[in-house]
Amino acid sequence: MSSISPECNDLKKTYDDCFNKWYATKFLQGDTTPACEEIFTLYRACIWRAIKEKNLDTLIADARKEKPFDTPDAGQ
Repeated sequence: MSSISPECNDLKKTYDDCFNKWYATKFLQGDTTPACEEIFTLYRACIWRAIKEKNLDTLIADARKEKPFDTPDAGQ
């Protein structure tokens, strides 16, 4: 699957490859030590740039206002 923006595709592939390797060789063996954080940060930044360029950030903000994520203290 491609990324939201063609310019993010290489970062997405790199992150997906890193995550899949970590998941199969570490996580499933009980090692939950984080991995791939640097590439995820770069990929996420690329995605957010594309979201802003496409003016989707406003839609996301509106959706969060309408239906915010539940938090543990939301009922208090």
